[in-house]
Amino acid sequence: LAGFGNLMQDVLWCFSQVKGTIDIGVTEADIISTVEFNHTGELLATGDKGGRVVIFQREQESKHQPHRRGEYNVYSTFQSHEPEFDYLKSLEIEEKINKIRWLPQQNAAYFLLSTNDKTVKLWKVSERDKRPEGYNLKDEDGRLRDPSMITMLRVPVLRPMDLMVEATPRRVFANAHTYHINSISVNSDYETYMSADDLRINLWNFEITNQSFNIVDIKPANMEELTEVITAAEFHPHHCNTFVYSSSKGTIRLCDMRTAALCDRHAKFFEEPEDPSNRSFFSEIISSISDVKFSHSGRYIMTRDYLTVKVWDLNMENRPIETYQVHDYLRSKLCSLYENDCIFDKFECVWNGSDSVIMTGSYNNFFRMFDRNTKRDVTLEASRENSKPRAILKPRKVCVGGKRRKDEISVDSLDFSKKILHTAWHPSENIIAVAATNNLYIFQDKVN
Repeated sequence: LAGFGNLMQDVLWCFSQVKGTIDIGVTEADIISTVEFNHTGELLATGDKGGRVVIFQREQESKHQPHRRGEYNVYSTFQSHEPEFDYLKSLEIEEKINKIRWLPQQNAAYFLLSTNDKTVKLWKVSERDKRPEGYNLKDEDGRLRDPSMITMLRVPVLRPMDLMVEATPRRVFANAHTYHINSISVNSDYETYMSADDLRINLWNFEITNQSFNIVDIKPANMEELTEVITAAEFHPHHCNTFVYSSSKGTIRLCDMRTAALCDRHAKFFEEPEDPSNRSFFSEIISSISDVKFSHSGRYIMTRDYLTVKVWDLNMENRPIETYQVHDYLRSKLCSLYENDCIFDKFECVWNGSDSVIMTGSYNNFFRMFDRNTKRDVTLEASRENSKPRAILKPRKVCVGGKRRKDEISVDSLDFSKKILHTAWHPSENIIAVAATNNLYIFQDKVN
């Protein structure tokens, strides 16, 4: 990632070149609901509202054009979840994929977790390019042979076949959540993972599907006394005993599983005091944290609320060390955003591989990037108009008031139906994936 800062000198940031645009459909079921790179960045998984998981694989670099990076092409598509109905509560359970999390690759196969509102599934994705032939008791079509017709024994052999990618469910973790699951996170011990809903967080062992351990429970005895809900949760990247969860009140709690079996008492509590001069009817709504992410180093926590991204140092609880305004020009539009329910949108945020740059989404298919070292930021747009391969993305600017320049867009002209909620960053390279409704955009840094 060296030389990253120099790209800003050319008003071209590290994601100025379109890698490709992948259109996954046009219906409500095709709206992308989660995006996630695996640990090597060779695979990219998306989940949608129709319960499908689509995996893209990075092609190998061409020998004739070694400077060109490999393209991402469809590797496997499978139906992860189906719509269900809870007869006891008379509730429909959507098939929408809320989150996908990859497990580190241990062998030739890949494993990933996917979850809808109630059920987490562990999937195995493997390749098959050979098939066995020459069975004794079956013919080549798989039908049983008449034993009386078998006069000699044969040794089965493996024959080459066209490559086939199979996705098979290995575990189904169900019936543990009363409320909707909003987060899953794989522990660094790779033996356990947690799933979080509005009021509880459960700890699972990958080998045990019928039992989980409740490690956080904030449900009050009287639901009328409920003042906040859990919005996101994640394990520390290196310490298997530590995790954080955020709340709708804008607070973050760091918990240590070594202190007690039930982590209702947090080890650290992160909260920024509210400025009384900014107090308004919408203060509580826009302070709700929609995403929380540990840095790769494990030293920092990043949180996203409606208007800002904040970076917290684990050693300082009283205020964030960095605050970035994502779309402060919407502060005057909160009333209309409340009326059209956009104020409740849950934007995600991601780190780059070296924790030096932050990315998050906005409206009008804009996404924002913040360089923590230079304190520079840029707004880019994911749209079909500028999605030709190897095209250069131009920074966009929003005009709040006064005279509008030719290359600016007025805040009154923003399309709030086009929003980028889900983004992902390659773990080691400057490649990003941006989900804009039912389209997946992949960008890479400028190739000199």
